[in-house]
Amino acid sequence: MADEPLEIGEISLSDWHAHMGTMTEAGFLSIARRLPSLVRQALTLAWRASPRDTAATIVLNLLGGVFTAFGLLATTGVLTALFQDGPTPDRVRAALPSLVLVAAAAALGTAVQAGAGWAQSRLEPQITRQAEERLYGLTSRVDLVAYDDPEFHDSLQRARIRGVSMADSVVSSAVDVVTALVGIAAVAGVLGVLHPALLPLLLLAVLPDAWAAVRSARMRYGTLNSLIPAMRRKWIIADLLADRDPAAEVRAFTMRGFLLRMYDAVARAEQDVMLRLARRQTVARLVGEALGGLGSAVVYVALGILLAIGAIPLAVAGTAVLAIRSGQSSLANLLHSTNRLYEDGLYFTDFLDFCSDAERRLAAPRPASPPERFERISVVDAAFTYPGADGPALRGVSMEIKRGEVIAFVGENGSGKTTLAKILAGLYEPDSGSVLWDDVDLREVSPEAIRERTAVIAQDHTRWPLTARYNITMGTGKGEPALHAAASVAGAHEVIAELPHGYRTLLDRRFKDGHELSGGQWQRIAVARGFHRDADLLICDEPTAALDARAEHALFERIRGHSDGRTVLLITHRLASVRYADRIYVLDHGKIIEEGDHATLMSLNGLYAELYTLQSSAYR
Repeated sequence: MADEPLEIGEISLSDWHAHMGTMTEAGFLSIARRLPSLVRQALTLAWRASPRDTAATIVLNLLGGVFTAFGLLATTGVLTALFQDGPTPDRVRAALPSLVLVAAAAALGTAVQAGAGWAQSRLEPQITRQAEERLYGLTSRVDLVAYDDPEFHDSLQRARIRGVSMADSVVSSAVDVVTALVGIAAVAGVLGVLHPALLPLLLLAVLPDAWAAVRSARMRYGTLNSLIPAMRRKWIIADLLADRDPAAEVRAFTMRGFLLRMYDAVARAEQDVMLRLARRQTVARLVGEALGGLGSAVVYVALGILLAIGAIPLAVAGTAVLAIRSGQSSLANLLHSTNRLYEDGLYFTDFLDFCSDAERRLAAPRPASPPERFERISVVDAAFTYPGADGPALRGVSMEIKRGEVIAFVGENGSGKTTLAKILAGLYEPDSGSVLWDDVDLREVSPEAIRERTAVIAQDHTRWPLTARYNITMGTGKGEPALHAAASVAGAHEVIAELPHGYRTLLDRRFKDGHELSGGQWQRIAVARGFHRDADLLICDEPTAALDARAEHALFERIRGHSDGRTVLLITHRLASVRYADRIYVLDHGKIIEEGDHATLMSLNGLYAELYTLQSSAYR
C-alpha cells in the first residue's frame, strides 16, 4: 500500500525550541531594551565562576578597543605625511614614526584580543561546570513530591534540556556584544575627534547592513519556527529507524519501507521550505547590499564635498574610510551577538527561574535527630494529596509498627500502599497528621537522617549504569564482607559470579565490556542493595515482581530470615507471601479498612478475605 496517504499527526514543540515563537515576534528595539539585563546576568554568572578570568576578559576587550582607536588616529598621521608635498623618500621618512605607532597599536591590539580570547575560553568551561552543579545540586535536594508537580517537572525539563547549556553561550554572547559596542564606540570616538560631521556618515554606512542582517535573521527565525513540528517528526522517525529499542519490532513487522516513506515525506517538505527561505534571504541580501552601496556612495560624495570645501584634509578622509569600514564590521558582530544573546537569554532565564523555584522548595534546616533504635513507628491521622490530583491519596491514616515486626500492606492498585510506604521512608511528608519514631516527630528531623536509617527495595528499581559492586553498595564503603553477605542473602552472588569481571562488571551494554542482566537478575541486585544498607526499617515494595515462582519463594524466605531483629514492611499483591506477617494493614481508597494477622482478617470475611480467596482459587 505504497500509495496510502500518510497520517503523520501534529507534534507539539519540544523544550529545545520552546521560545522560538517569542524570538520570531520580537523586534530589534524590544531586544535592545532587554540587552542590559541579559548582559548583567551573564557577567554576574561569569564573575561567580571566575572573577579573575571575567576581569581579564572585560579589561582586555576594552584595551582592544583603545588600541583600535589609537591605531586609527595614528593612521591619520601616516596619511598626512604621505600626502604632503615633497620628495617621496622624505614623505616616507616623515610617516615612519606614525607607521611605528600603527604597527605597535596593531600588535598590542592583536595581543590583547588573543589574551581576551584565552581568558574567555578558560571562563566558559568554568561557567558550564558551575551552572550544572547548581542545577543538579538542586534537583537532587528538592523533596520527591516536587517531581509529582507537573509545573515543576516542566520547568525542570526546560532548564535541563537547554537552559543550563545556554549559560556559557550567554556569557560568550554578552562578551561579544560588549566587544562590538567597544569597537563601535572606538570608531565613533575617532570620527568625532577627526570631525563632528563624520559621525552621521557612520550611520549612513552601517544602517543598510543592519537592516539586511535583521531582516534575514527574522526570516530564518520565522521559517525555523514553522518547521519545528516537521523537524520533530523527522527526529522521531529517525529514532525509530536507528535506535536499539524498536529495532526488533521494525524488523518483525517489516516497517522499514513504511517508516522510510514517512521520513521522506517530512524531509521533502522541510527541504522545500528551506529552499524558499534561501531564495528570500538572497533577495534580502541583494536589497541590503544595494542599499549599502547607495549608502557608501552617499558617504563618499559627502567626503568629497567636505574635501572640496576644505572642511577636512585628505588624510582625515582616508582615515574616515578605514574607520567606517571598521565600524561596519563591529556592527555586523553586534547584530549577530545581540540576536544570539537574546535567544539564548530566553532559555537561560528558564534555568534561572527553575533554580529560584527549587531553592524556595528546599526545607529549612532541622536540628532534631531520630532515636538510635526506635521501639515503634507511629502514623497519626496522616493525609496526603499529590500536586494537581483531584483527591487525596491518603485520608486520615493511623497505624503503628513495632521494632522487629514484619508488617504487610495489602490493597488493590491505587489504594495508597506505596504512598504510605514513601511517607514512612521519609520520601514524602504528610499534608496533615504526623509520623513519629518513638516520640520524635519526623517533621523536626532532617529527611536525610531518616533515609540513612531506611532501606527501600522497589518494584521499579533503578538499573544503574555502574559496576555490579556499586549497584549494591551505592557508593558506601562498608567493605567486602558486607558486600558479599548482602549479595549472598539476596541470591545475587550467583548472578554476579557468572559475569565476565565479577563485581567489577559494568551493568550497561551501551558501554564497552558492559553486560546486561535479565529482569529477575536485576531484581536480585535490587534486593541485595536493600539488604546491604542494613537499615532499621526495610521496605519491600513488590520485590518479587520479576521473579519466577521458585526464586520468589526463595526470596521471601530470605526476607523472613533477614528480618530477624529488624523491622520489615512488605507490600505485595501475592497474598500467600504475607500470611506469616505479624500484622497486615488493608488499604482501600487511601484509608485503612482492616488490620490484623492473616487468621483475623480471614475471619472478618472482608476485602482481604475476598482477595485471598480469589488468588487461592486460581491454584485449585
